[in-house]
Amino acid sequence: MSENIKTDVIIIGAGPCGLFAVFELGLLDLKCHLVDILDRPGGQCAELYPEKPIYDIPAWPIISGQDLTDRLMEQIAPFDPQFHFSQMAEKIQKLPNGNWELTTDLGTILEAPVIVIAAGGGSFMPKKPPIQGLENYEGKSVFYAVRQIDAFRDHDLVIAGGGDSALDWALNLQPIVKSLTLVHRRDDFRAAPDSVRKMRELVEAGKMGLVIGDIKEIEGDGAHVSALNVKTKDQGQLELKCSRFLAFYGLTMKLGPVAEFGLNLYENLIPVDTEKFQTSEPGIFAIGDINHYPGKLKLILSGFHEGALMAQEAFRIIHPDKKLRFQYTTSSSDLQKKLGVADNKTA
Repeated sequence: MSENIKTDVIIIGAGPCGLFAVFELGLLDLKCHLVDILDRPGGQCAELYPEKPIYDIPAWPIISGQDLTDRLMEQIAPFDPQFHFSQMAEKIQKLPNGNWELTTDLGTILEAPVIVIAAGGGSFMPKKPPIQGLENYEGKSVFYAVRQIDAFRDHDLVIAGGGDSALDWALNLQPIVKSLTLVHRRDDFRAAPDSVRKMRELVEAGKMGLVIGDIKEIEGDGAHVSALNVKTKDQGQLELKCSRFLAFYGLTMKLGPVAEFGLNLYENLIPVDTEKFQTSEPGIFAIGDINHYPGKLKLILSGFHEGALMAQEAFRIIHPDKKLRFQYTTSSSDLQKKLGVADNKTA
């Protein structure tokens, strides 16, 4: 059994609301560990619309989803949050000592007095290709994300997809695999132009293959894939030999394991009070798009406000014997030291 990683607060979700919660909690000297199914911070902002302009963030007339993520990461850097990316919060349980224990699908075990659910609309779940019998191979030789690069080393790899994830991993894995073929339904890609250019250069150099078509069947022993049958427009039916298959068909939002946490739910959302944004379970909070209360507005701005009030109650739970003293960052030298701006005379 793994030893529990102990912290003050566990945050499920590393989108904007989860990241800003780190800031509000950090001002109160509360340490955070964050769990996110994606492989980087930013949530929907970074994954679904990194270049899309956002117009309703205070003091930013216009900012992209990725830029907002970058600024939030810069803002919380003084508090040294710990991230557990590419992991799903699978189950939680109450411990005899009153703390909560959270276990991820990779077996990471976290323990804290407070859990904050900031999972947006839920977990990003992979869209799976309509291939009969595919589920038998999942987690063994068929994958929807790269969690351990070495799992693909020296394998014959097929990657399906035409977006940034497919192209990025094709470029990153090509040097370590035995062979690599990229399959996409059309010869037009949604990925960054530079990635597409580099991919085509590798194809021209004979260092990877490119097949335009649809994967129809999987062959193997029920656990280990041996080939994929692809229907193409120009070459007919092709059989691609492979021992690993990475499918990037996009993501969809589902509540996921959060639905099994034992919390009261309302139409796949988590009801909270509007004083502390606490759920039906004391010590578990929900902020951002995943919560529900009368008058709720699904705005990043609202999630920031909810995170600020949540942090006050989290402090009281974690330090019931301490007095909470409210301070302003503009006038508190103590807070300015925490932020590393104590010498900034304009603060």
